[in-house]
Amino acid sequence: MSRTLKNIKHDDDLKQIARFAKALGHPTRLIILKYLDNKNCCFTGDLVEVLPIAQSTVSQHLKELKEAELIQGEVNPPKIKYCINQKNWEKAKKIFCEFFK
Repeated sequence: MSRTLKNIKHDDDLKQIARFAKALGHPTRLIILKYLDNKNCCFTGDLVEVLPIAQSTVSQHLKELKEAELIQGEVNPPKIKYCINQKNWEKAKKIFCEFFK
């Protein structure tokens, strides 16, 4: 087994990589993350204005990113403000770098 694979704990790290990869597996979600990274936070309506897709589709993509804990939402009725979960975003970058070494 290569040195890199020895550093990856199967149960924890691989499941985490798979969870992040699933969330990152759609171009729209990558655009959303890039947008949030540049804006810090936004509301769903902000994304609907810049993406050529319906609000329900934007909401579904936000749900996937939130389930992977790459973003977080703060309820400000009647809106939800979204921002990147900095802790997990850094973890995702680190874990992918380790995996692809």
